[in-house]
Amino acid sequence: MENPSKETLEKWRKDPNNWKFGCFYHNKEDERVLVDKKNPNMGATLNFAKKQAYWFLIGFLGLLLLIFGTVFVMK
Repeated sequence: MENPSKETLEKWRKDPNNWKFGCFYHNKEDERVLVDKKNPNMGATLNFAKKQAYWFLIGFLGLLLLIFGTVFVMK
């Protein structure tokens, strides 16, 4: 689905069936990788129905590991 309406996006965000364990967003219909959390004031989360979300998470964790590994080696 291309460019879903604001109403559709809001419906997807509020649908409890799209939230696994209450905190992991998983919606195959939603093409976005980064989506608002249940409470949009709390930031964003990943759409774990998309492979790109897992690559983003692995890359982010790898970057953190690289940064913290460098800091501890330099001590």
